[in-house]
Amino acid sequence: MTHIRKPRVHHPGLARNRQGLTRRDYEGTMSTLCAGCGHDSITAAIIEAFWGLEIPPHMVAKTSGIGCSGKTTGYFLQEAHGFNGVHGRMPSVTTGAHAANRDLTCIGISGDGDSLSIGMGQFAHVVRRNVDMLYIIENNGVYGLTKGQFSASADVGSTAKRGQVNREHPIDAVLLALSLGAGFVARSFSGDREQLVPILKAGLRHRGFALIDVISPCVTFNDHRGSTKSYQYTRDNYNQLVYADFVPPAREIQAAYEAGDTRTVKLHDGSAINFRKVPEDYDPTDRDAVYAYIRERQRTGEVATGLLYVEEEAEAGEEADFHGIQGTVEEPLARLPHDVLCPGAERLERLQERFR
Repeated sequence: MTHIRKPRVHHPGLARNRQGLTRRDYEGTMSTLCAGCGHDSITAAIIEAFWGLEIPPHMVAKTSGIGCSGKTTGYFLQEAHGFNGVHGRMPSVTTGAHAANRDLTCIGISGDGDSLSIGMGQFAHVVRRNVDMLYIIENNGVYGLTKGQFSASADVGSTAKRGQVNREHPIDAVLLALSLGAGFVARSFSGDREQLVPILKAGLRHRGFALIDVISPCVTFNDHRGSTKSYQYTRDNYNQLVYADFVPPAREIQAAYEAGDTRTVKLHDGSAINFRKVPEDYDPTDRDAVYAYIRERQRTGEVATGLLYVEEEAEAGEEADFHGIQGTVEEPLARLPHDVLCPGAERLERLQERFR
């Protein structure tokens, strides 16, 4: 992977967060993706979200798999811990990092090929285990590194750049995550920064697994007439279903809308999500209703976006995330001394006696 470092010159007037860091401090190397790639717009939104939440870069673990999406982690938070895994195995790497150090904020970047084809089994189990991570799928409907073949998310009837028509039914990451029990499910568009940034912030603060499926057009192989993942198609069929504001716990929660037009859902850390102008028949905390609503929008050809489903604080419970389910110790394994992690052969023998 080619890395082109950015100059470390900062304008003295750049705004700083409470960590004393500017947005430049949350950047990475120069992007080598195609000019206009939707993935770079996602990177910019990620930088804005981390800077706005004032998360120290060294307390972040960023992971990725293979594909154009696998390069994204090199373009933000250069001071974070990073690991580029093999194709489809990003969830296992992230699970290991989170198991070893629960204090790290984990973000995994994947693609529709990386997650919905070779990595399908890994994706399913990271949802089931409710690993505390933000999982972003940069969804462009093609394999960009191997010249534009259809991916598993390509819609029936969509055409490739050379004219081939896809006849296989797609796998929808949002519907799959809902059916697997994910507690936070969203879909957005790389070209809608205003929507994407607050959703990213909410996903980073959500306790447990959070999925954001981002339609991210491939300008080289899938941005033509006949593609359902192009800029034009997405803008023409864009249905911003849920308008959401993310409100950190340090700020007073205010909404400049009538009571009947808003709904607030609290997260574990005291932050809140304000759902604005939600349709009367839409409940973002009702999993079955959300699933049915998205299916209905699909039948009309619409791309439903926004924070589509989130578990309420009371429903999530104290033992709902990975560490609660596994009953791990509160002290991160990364901080435990060697004699505690490896107590010796004698204690291991006594432990094994319990299972004989």
